[in-house]
Amino acid sequence: MGHIGRSGLQQILPAYKKKYKPDLIIANVENLAHGKSVTEHTLNSILEAGVDFFTSGNHIYKKTEAIDILNSKKYNIIRPANYPDSDPGEGYKLIKVGTKKILVINLMGRVFIREDFDCPFKKFDSILKKFAKEKINAVIVDFHAEATSEKIAFGHYVDGRATAVIGTHTHVATADTRILNEGTAFVTDAGFVGATDSVIGVDKHDIIEGFLTQLPQPHNIPEEGQCTINAVLIDLNPRTGKAKSIERVDTEVKV
Repeated sequence: MGHIGRSGLQQILPAYKKKYKPDLIIANVENLAHGKSVTEHTLNSILEAGVDFFTSGNHIYKKTEAIDILNSKKYNIIRPANYPDSDPGEGYKLIKVGTKKILVINLMGRVFIREDFDCPFKKFDSILKKFAKEKINAVIVDFHAEATSEKIAFGHYVDGRATAVIGTHTHVATADTRILNEGTAFVTDAGFVGATDSVIGVDKHDIIEGFLTQLPQPHNIPEEGQCTINAVLIDLNPRTGKAKSIERVDTEVKV
């Protein structure tokens, strides 16, 4: 989230890559450019740091530059698939990681969300149906939603059909990493990468003033200080498409 998040990620990712040797690094970038959406500059900065694939959420269209980015083939970036099909960008992509085929899907929840999205449960079914004859080694879902109940319900709904369901959106990391009954790795929310001394990445004074006065406030994003880095590490079996483990990988760095 913002400059501090990008800088923190640039600092920590080389160490993570050395320690964990990941085959695929995915980041949700809906808050990348000063808290809202993406630009080529901000996207390139974490692409160069080592991120392979980008998911997003309901803030992705906040900058007009993002429309060109979503429409181009230059970046591995997707937006929620349950936006109207005519909207810029794609909601899922089948990518190759070495010799393996990975399907990455982005979906928006609907509970406490202003926009009128299509049903994410049914959208997942329709996407999977399109690949029924394709040999896919893993299906990874970024489920971008407010309500913990909706995220957990979705995890159980796709259990055994998705390799991993990673909740995003609230910027608050949850402690419920687990493998569901049929082999799907799940976490309600991966968390965020942004200012530690903040209210979910925004200057705490702005947010507190808003609660006190009930008046609109600017959303300034701290650009330096401690940066929280939340992530999950998933180990999967490409032969079965099931997850073997999921664990939290959380730290802080000074920016």
